[in-house]
Amino acid sequence: MTQASFTGTEQYLASPELTAAVDVAVALQKPLLIKGEPGTGKTVLAEAVAEALGQELLTWHVKSTTKAQDGLYHYDTIQRLNDARFGEGDVKDIAHYIKLGALGRAFSADKRVVLLIDEIDKADMEFPNDLLHELDRMSFHIPETGETVTAKERPVVIITSNNEKELPDAFLRRCVFHYIAFPDEELMGRIVKVHQPDVEDRLLQQAMLRFYKLREIPEIRKRPSTSELIDWIAALRLGGLSAKDIEEAIPFLGLLLKRENDIEALTQPRRRLGRY
Repeated sequence: MTQASFTGTEQYLASPELTAAVDVAVALQKPLLIKGEPGTGKTVLAEAVAEALGQELLTWHVKSTTKAQDGLYHYDTIQRLNDARFGEGDVKDIAHYIKLGALGRAFSADKRVVLLIDEIDKADMEFPNDLLHELDRMSFHIPETGETVTAKERPVVIITSNNEKELPDAFLRRCVFHYIAFPDEELMGRIVKVHQPDVEDRLLQQAMLRFYKLREIPEIRKRPSTSELIDWIAALRLGGLSAKDIEEAIPFLGLLLKRENDIEALTQPRRRLGRY
């Protein structure tokens, strides 16, 4: 059977390079590792892939303390102890206290799902390789109940990274990699119109002009992202502002810049004169 090609969705516009990366990862049954600036749609990509494939989306948000085991299951001994103390529930049924994680639910699903492992670079250096070990096995044992869970179908795995730390070479070799480049003005205009279909063309053009000029200021450490531009344009429209209103000023600046130092960099005298 020919695998359906991912082309994005009505709400998610994807570049040809990104759609090709998704198709390759799905066809080869390899994890898709996605990097890119915050706000470029890494997390939302998983939602779009699940929608396009008609599959359930399971999400695993990685933290600094996350271990691969956490994604499989957790034995809630505290809840069992409380039930034993207060006489609630059948404490003899240990299965009642086994809570499957996102990876465990993906393996136990009756049909293929999309599994998002979000911000893998937050975990320690052992996590990526441990994760791939579990993905290779596609099966895990629960000693507390004697049950072995084996996946019927390999999930579509999408992994995001904000590049906070380097990932192991052994992990990288096993993934399909794609870097989501920041949208150019043509694509950005199309993205905004998906979310703000009735925006006036002149307002959109002027807003994007101001937006990209902001991103060019070297002193700004956290450059505004796609999602922030969409929110800013929504605020401009709600405020009844026109393209002319943002030619010399940037109203609702707090929607674009989120750090004091970045705002101070913009309000320096040479910036106030519009030389940016």
